[in-house]
Amino acid sequence: MKINQIYVNLPVKDVQKTRAFWTELGFSINEQFSDEKAICVVMKEDHIYTMFLKEEFFQTFTNRPFAKGDTTQVLLAIGVNSRDEVDHMVKTAIENGGSKYSEPMDHGWMYQSSFADIDGHQWEVTYGDVSQIPSE
Repeated sequence: MKINQIYVNLPVKDVQKTRAFWTELGFSINEQFSDEKAICVVMKEDHIYTMFLKEEFFQTFTNRPFAKGDTTQVLLAIGVNSRDEVDHMVKTAIENGGSKYSEPMDHGWMYQSSFADIDGHQWEVTYGDVSQIPSE
């Protein structure tokens, strides 16, 4: 079996503020799957999407309570094409209402930094060059 798409679904308090936050980071919106209850952010065209669902709407998809932004249920990691892109995305997120929750880490072959979005979801932004992984 091969997966051809992934949709990550996350609860949010305000769909319009979420739209503004993610478009400011440079992401596009799939309007076909967006309305006043949800916003579909295109992470990678035709493959990866994040559905940010208004909390009340999100709750209709599960019979369990959801994390309210003050706990960590999942860390979301996204890869970009350079160290500069890592730093730029984290800086832009913080300038637009996100927050920093850890310091950047440089592992030589992999560089990462992180931010929490306006609803507290934690995002790890990474750049890696596997050709630089040390061999033993």
